[in-house]
Amino acid sequence: MSSRAFHRVAVLKGGPSAEREVSLVTGRECAAALRDEGYDVTELDAGPNLVADLRAINPDVVFNALHGRWGEDGCVQGVLEWMGLPYTHSGIQASANAMDKERSKEIYRVAGLPVAQSILVPKAEALAAHPMQPPYVVKPYNEGSSVGVHLVHQSANGPAQLSDDMPETVMVEKFIPGRELTTTVIGDRALAVTDILTDGWYDYEAKYETGGSRHVVPAELPEEITQACLDFALRAHNALGCRGVTRTDYRWDESAGLAGLILLETNTQPGMTPTSLAPEQAAHCGIGFGEMVRWMVEDASCQR
Repeated sequence: MSSRAFHRVAVLKGGPSAEREVSLVTGRECAAALRDEGYDVTELDAGPNLVADLRAINPDVVFNALHGRWGEDGCVQGVLEWMGLPYTHSGIQASANAMDKERSKEIYRVAGLPVAQSILVPKAEALAAHPMQPPYVVKPYNEGSSVGVHLVHQSANGPAQLSDDMPETVMVEKFIPGRELTTTVIGDRALAVTDILTDGWYDYEAKYETGGSRHVVPAELPEEITQACLDFALRAHNALGCRGVTRTDYRWDESAGLAGLILLETNTQPGMTPTSLAPEQAAHCGIGFGEMVRWMVEDASCQR
């Protein structure tokens, strides 16, 4: 039995976003760990009756295990603030800023953090002609987990072939060659750097399918790059106004040294699945999965 201020926990999972399936796994894993930690846990697939469902559950605190739009962009955070329910992860403004890739880049630039050149263009323009010199990446400006990311190679004869479900406005970003790195922040602490190894492009399947990627933690890097990743992640977390746990992703072009380290984005609700990066880094630092989710619940509040 938990003796803490929060005992009844509602774990929000699923929801209507493109990342629903990943969120269901995150929610299941976190709920199981919280039960092991002594909490009274109810899992809730977040749908149109969310307010009524939460009132029926009457939790002390909400563990937000949603990913993607609506659950990670400030919308559900606003609902929880309105209901007066303490919740985990970042608040309304930080969530909205981090999910909007162009807005977050503006914040990073003000904070002196390195970002890739990018523009927002109508999808029709990205389909008709190259918006910038290849290689470049086309992606939604307000999704996560590499949903809808298209790489246009240097040798491409024509522009990206985009799926019908891409938004009417897309981000076109200069492709940064090199290694895929990431750093998790818990509270005011940057944990470690992971080197993500794949046989191809680090897309949605590489992130979540078993064997899709291999994680090396701690990454074998020059000390200067390791320290820069830790520093940039904490600065990005603070510049956006984040709370709880975040994960900041990079590309590093080794040939350019420190100048080749480019910040891509900060995830305000990183995955907590068996293949997820944040729990791996926590474990490397001696923080077990149960301890990690317990800390997140104890850190929860309104007006985040």
